[in-house]
Amino acid sequence: MQNVFDVLQERGFIEQTTHEDEIRALLGKDKVTFYIGFDPTASSLTVGHFMTIMAMAHMQRAGHRPIALIGAGTVMVGDPTGKTDMRKIMSVEEIDQNAQAFKKQLSRFIDFDDGKALMLNNADWLRNLNYIQFLREIGVHFSINRMLAAECYKSRLERGLTFLEFNYMIMQAYDFYRLHQDCDCVMQFGGNDQWSNIIAGVELIRRMTGKPAYGMTFTLLTTSDGKKMGKTEAGAVWLDPNLTTPYEFYQYWRNVEDSNVERLLGLLTFLPMDEVRKLGALEGAKINYAKEVLAYEITKNVHGEAAALEAQKAAKALFGGGDDTESIPTTEMSPGEFSEGLDLISLLTKVGLATTRSEGRRLILQGGIYLQNQQIKQFDYVVTESDFDEHGYLLVRKGKKVYHRIKLS
Repeated sequence: MQNVFDVLQERGFIEQTTHEDEIRALLGKDKVTFYIGFDPTASSLTVGHFMTIMAMAHMQRAGHRPIALIGAGTVMVGDPTGKTDMRKIMSVEEIDQNAQAFKKQLSRFIDFDDGKALMLNNADWLRNLNYIQFLREIGVHFSINRMLAAECYKSRLERGLTFLEFNYMIMQAYDFYRLHQDCDCVMQFGGNDQWSNIIAGVELIRRMTGKPAYGMTFTLLTTSDGKKMGKTEAGAVWLDPNLTTPYEFYQYWRNVEDSNVERLLGLLTFLPMDEVRKLGALEGAKINYAKEVLAYEITKNVHGEAAALEAQKAAKALFGGGDDTESIPTTEMSPGEFSEGLDLISLLTKVGLATTRSEGRRLILQGGIYLQNQQIKQFDYVVTESDFDEHGYLLVRKGKKVYHRIKLS
């Protein structure tokens, strides 16, 4: 059987490791318990989380035991990594609601039955810590000089780093130590922006126990110019279908850069790598087929086969001349709302194609709004029932790729 380390490496996951040869040897012979943390900063996981979930799934398929650690304790401090300002402080109630949503979503991808995986919450040990005791037992192992040199803190020093956030690394390291002691967890995985925090945990365990611990980071999802993927004009790309519909989710992957297709097929699907390489080698117009496969496979993994098929049908209806438009995001509205006309800006904000009236006005004036595929450039345009087709539908398009239907009901 192929070593899962080689699987992750071939598929493009691995960015850095603390002890590469030891990790590869361990994953090739023993059942390993490892963990990945998910701070519940929102009510849903995003596509950025999905890549680490895929790595977790590959590990479980190879016989290893994942721990999905919900960070309802660490999120009360907030990870400063990659942030120019301090994160918004959330209430305990909001954090716990988000944590429950994360648990439900993670269960779609990882098998937690019969101890095959664990789902734990670091609030269970972090929220009731004795501060003085924690400083004496754990804080003594951390060098301020080394912490300040860490990339996650360096970028914040000029703008200001609060003492609250400065504790985050110590808390994450303590998580790893607790899981090592309680669950025999020997590895921590995470995105490459977590490298400094992961090293801190590995070193803490080795100092306090004299036993080995290991860390591995994964490549981040980025565009060809190095920007993080997972953002659209409407905001983050969520795994929750109520926040990002399966159709919108499908379209996001259908429209990725040509140069990113092979990489994303390796990271975000379970397709064999021979097939991934064949699809990635397609050129010109043929690469669109590879993008359709990519979008379908990722949507199937996240939302299920039925939703992926519906999203695919809707996309082909709009771009390929098909006639099935039922899966296009649709808002039902009363005919009475259009009896005297409804200004187009109000309609755009009502259905979520613009977040503010000023954004709606800008979109119209820049030629980015279409009704029934006719460009509208009058910011004071009034939509009436005459704009709808004979079946009571109005197709609104924003830019080249974002569609929404209005249905009279």
